[in-house]
Amino acid sequence: MSLTDPAVPIPVGLATAEFVLRPITADDAADDHAALMESREELRLWEQSSWPADDFTVEANREDLAGLEERHRAHRAFTYTVRDPGDTECLGCVYVFSTSAKFLAASTVTALGEDAWTDVDAVVFFWVRRGRVASGLDVRLLAELRAWFAGEWPVSRTVFVTNEQFAQQVGLFDDSGLVRRFEYLEPGKPGRYLAYA
Repeated sequence: MSLTDPAVPIPVGLATAEFVLRPITADDAADDHAALMESREELRLWEQSSWPADDFTVEANREDLAGLEERHRAHRAFTYTVRDPGDTECLGCVYVFSTSAKFLAASTVTALGEDAWTDVDAVVFFWVRRGRVASGLDVRLLAELRAWFAGEWPVSRTVFVTNEQFAQQVGLFDDSGLVRRFEYLEPGKPGRYLAYA
């Protein structure tokens, strides 16, 4: 089973009393940009890059989101914007990949136990805008994502990934009951990525 198989049904979204996930579109550029720029220091740790730059524009973000929208529609990878229930504010983003994604296929993966990377069906990344972390939104989002992937996605093995230098999210995962199963190094990036299940 591969998430990139167009015959595999992918959930349209997730709705809770606190937030809604739906596929991101280019029309989300302004709201997404505001969340990105508020959280840019954390995202640079997470991405292991200078993205988003201080002069990153809404129009440049619109181009990026158009690409994400297209790959979601083409069943190559899946990006969901996290919104308030009234759909007026971007609270973060969730990204879902198959292990066959180019950047993952090029990475050096180390198993930390008996688990096999080839058994992983979905690799999930997410971030929450800085202003919502203090209220514990990231904790609640992670809990909802775990239940969503366990109950609604056509997968049997999901890992949640962060970078070792993004200490706040590493702490979140460590405190959540998830266990580090894999580490990987992505070419050209200095920090290790940690995969939890």
